[in-house]
Parts: sequence; structure tokens; C-alpha cells
Amino acid sequence: MKVSQKGLYALQALMMLARRYSQGAIRIRDIAYEENLPEKFLELILLEMKNARIVESVRGAKGGYQLRRPPAEIRLSEIMRLIDGPLAPFGDADQLRVLIDRDADHRALYQVFLDVRDAAAKILENTTLADLVNKAPADSRRRSSKKKKTEASLLPMLVNAGKEGHD
Repeated sequence: MKVSQKGLYALQALMMLARRYSQGAIRIRDIAYEENLPEKFLELILLEMKNARIVESVRGAKGGYQLRRPPAEIRLSEIMRLIDGPLAPFGDADQLRVLIDRDADHRALYQVFLDVRDAAAKILENTTLADLVNKAPADSRRRSSKKKKTEASLLPMLVNAGKEGHD
């Protein structure tokens, strides 16, 4: 499974909206500042989230964005599929099942890939924004851009700037 920078930004912004769910709409500028995200890129991400009915926009002086549903009802799988495509790290489940049936010599290998795919999908399906917000320590909520770059470099297998290679 590949998680793009866009996917990480989307999750960070949605986590911030989840933390402030009871406070109403939050301006893009405030989300971008608090999460240290590029404002113009965040606008595009939130528009995509709005079109997918994950967030809604509020106009006016107290306008901005807010979650459309409670954080406990928004699953990571929904967000990840929207931003980064399929969750499958080794191809889709149907393709793997066909390989398991047709290629007896490599059946065990393909079964492991299917098990990994199913485990990753299950974790993302069973984790909500509320789960993330409840697990996040208070002192880790504000991060500097230097720390973000370090984190991204520490997780090269998770962060992928493009969408190439999705199965």
C-alpha cells in the first residue's frame, strides 16, 4: 500500500477537524497553520473531501470546513481509497484469488500476499478518525516542518508522492 503526501495531508487535516469536531467550522488558513500544511494544496484536498461528502463547507464570517459526520463514523479506508486508490499492497483480492487457484507452485506465496492485503484492509476499515484522535498524545499535535520532513524520510515505504503502481 502506498500513502502519498497528499494522503498524509488529508489525514492530518481531517484529524484536526476531528479534534475540533464540536467547535464547528474551521478556516482553511487555521487548519493549514496548525498542521503546517500548504494552504493552496489543502484547499484542493478539502474540496475533494467535500465532493466525497466527508466534510462540508460553511460560508460566512464563521465559515470554513467541518466534518460532515462524527469522527467515529469516518473510517481511514474511506479516506485512503479516495486519495490514494485501492488499499491492496500486492494487487487486488480477486487477482490474487485467481493466481492462488491457477498457480499451484506459487499458491502459498500468493496466499501470504492475500493475507497481508486482507490484514491491512481490515486495520484501515476498523480504524476511525476518532480512534486516531483518541490515541494522539497532546504534545504531538503541533509539528514543525523540519520534523515532518524527517518523518517522511523515515517512512519511505509508506510515503509515495505519486499514484503510480496502484493495483
